[in-house]
Amino acid sequence: MPVHPRLSAAAGATEPVDVATARHRTSPLRWGMTLLLLVVALQVVYFLFTNPRFEWAVVWKYLFSVNILLGLGTTLMLTALAMVIGIVIGTIAALALISDFKPGRWAAQTYLWAFRGTPLLIQLIFWYNLAYLIPNISIGLPFLPPLAQWSTNTVITPFLAALLGLGLAEGAYMTEIVRAGLSSVDPRQHDAAKALGMTPSKSFFRIIFPQAMRFIIPPTGNQIIGMAKATALVSVIAMNDLLHSVQIIYNRTYEIVPLLLVAVFWYLAVITLMYAFQSRLERHYSKGHRRDAAPSATPTGQA
Repeated sequence: MPVHPRLSAAAGATEPVDVATARHRTSPLRWGMTLLLLVVALQVVYFLFTNPRFEWAVVWKYLFSVNILLGLGTTLMLTALAMVIGIVIGTIAALALISDFKPGRWAAQTYLWAFRGTPLLIQLIFWYNLAYLIPNISIGLPFLPPLAQWSTNTVITPFLAALLGLGLAEGAYMTEIVRAGLSSVDPRQHDAAKALGMTPSKSFFRIIFPQAMRFIIPPTGNQIIGMAKATALVSVIAMNDLLHSVQIIYNRTYEIVPLLLVAVFWYLAVITLMYAFQSRLERHYSKGHRRDAAPSATPTGQA
C-alpha cells in the first residue's frame, strides 16, 4: 500500500499510515450541532407522547376504520387516474409545443395559460357547478338537433368533477415537464434514428422518449406526491376522500385533533411508499448514466 511521504514523515517514519483508512476529524461544532438536534428530537417525541390532547387512543380507534379506509381508497384512485390523465394530456401538449404546427402551439400555450394561471380550488368548484353554464350535455353536429342529450348534473358527479379538475390542472404542469425532458435529448439522436430508417413514431418511442425519461421521472414523482396531497381539496365539493371521511367523523364527535392525526398518518404512509417507488424508477432509467466506483489505484500484489 503506497504511503504519502508527508504522512510518513509526520509519523516519524516508524509506522506507515494507510491513507485509505484516514478519516475526517470531527470538529467540536459538529458535536455541538449533533447534541442540539438530539435534544430537539427528544423534546418532540416527549411532546407527542405526553400531551393528553393528542388522544392517541382515539387515533388507534379510527386508524383502520372502514370509512377511513374507503376514503383512503378514493384518494388513491383519484391520484392514479388524475396522473394518468395529466401525463397523457401533458405529453400531447408538449409535442404540440415543440412542433412546427403553429395552431397546435397556440392551443397548447392557451391551455397552459388558463390552467396554470388559476388556482386548483377554483377549477374544482367550477367543474362541480358546470350545470349552471351548461344545463345539458349533448352530442351531435353543430347547428343541428342533438343526437343524444343528458342532464349535466347527472353526468358531472362529484367524482367526475374532481377528476376533471385534478387531471386537467396536472396536465398543464406535466406539459412543461415532458417538454423539458424531450428537449434535453441530443438532437443528433433524431438524425441517427432517421439514418437507421426509423419512422418518426418508432424513433420517438424507442429512442427519444426512453432517454427523456431520465429527466422526466424525478419531477413527475414530485407531481404524483403533490397530487396525493392535492386530492384533499376535493373535500370542498363533497367528494368522499380521506380528508372528507375524517371531517365527517370529527363533525359528529368533535375529536378534531386525533382525527386529523389519522389523516396525517395515512398521507405520510402513502407518500413514503411513493418515494420508495420513485427511487427505484429513477435507478432503473439512470442505468448507464451513473458514475461507477473509481477503481483502486493500488496495483495487485503491492503493499
